[in-house]
Amino acid sequence: KPYPLTWEEQSLLFSELPEHLRLMALFKVNTGCREQEVCGLKWEWEHTLPDLDTSIFVAPSKFVKNRERRIIVLNDEAKKAIEQARDKHPVYVFTYKNHRIQRMNGNAWRKARNRAGLPLVRVHDLKHTWGYRLRFANVPEEDRRDLLGHKSGKSMTTYYSAADFKRL
Repeated sequence: KPYPLTWEEQSLLFSELPEHLRLMALFKVNTGCREQEVCGLKWEWEHTLPDLDTSIFVAPSKFVKNRERRIIVLNDEAKKAIEQARDKHPVYVFTYKNHRIQRMNGNAWRKARNRAGLPLVRVHDLKHTWGYRLRFANVPEEDRRDLLGHKSGKSMTTYYSAADFKRL
């Protein structure tokens, strides 16, 4: 069952995570990315949007579960995670001891969630948390679908009326 974290639970869990996982979790809970999108995130996918004073990442379709190119919009918290990871590795955004992290759900994650008193929280629950918070903030369903990288339910109207980055 989905388990969206409360702000307090998020704080408890993140305080127990080692820094490399904390940055990944912070990014994931603020972008709705899937675990492998976070683990495989590459600097070459970053695109600056100067008129909006931000950047986005565009994950190529072969790296995305639904095989559609994924636009990853960064809120202020996701930007913080990116800036803390910057210049640590030439290819991958999130690394540990200069290597790409293959998965977030390893021993460090499981030990941290147990120490935080949240033994059932899965890495995927960070995506559920993002979706829950978007809905709570009254973000329209169509925009939530784009922000979460979902494909299903897209009508032709949605297909021809692309999301606006400033709005997202």
